[in-house]
Amino acid sequence: MKRAFAMILVGLASVAVFAALVHLVLAAAHLSDSAANTVQGLTPRRIWATVAIALGIAGSMALVRAARGIGNRGRGGAIVAMVTGSLAAINGGLNLAVATGGPGSGNGVVGGAAAFVLGFVGMAMGGMTLFRSRRTALQSERAM
Repeated sequence: MKRAFAMILVGLASVAVFAALVHLVLAAAHLSDSAANTVQGLTPRRIWATVAIALGIAGSMALVRAARGIGNRGRGGAIVAMVTGSLAAINGGLNLAVATGGPGSGNGVVGGAAAFVLGFVGMAMGGMTLFRSRRTALQSERAM
């Protein structure tokens, strides 16, 4: 029971940190004010932001695979996480750069900010996993 409670608490804290980082990115891009007219449905920029988020999530899934050590000591998953994370961060940043309105304007600024944050987190975590796999490989070679 304690473990389940701790996992729920960690999940809620992660969501809160993620939301705060997305808000900080929107505030830094001067896009945190809501739009006067709300656009409903999918727009091309919202689809662009959604695809960028999907890239970030795909990198996270590769990172989970790398953390489990499946494959080449997890190096392949770490490299995929770094590449997809950088693509997500670049696309999220570009989406924010061309946006002309805030949340609700149909420009996909919330998705772009989320992709930007998720991409940088994926790159950092992929880099740490890659470093760890190199260190483990060097230690196993020395043991032989």
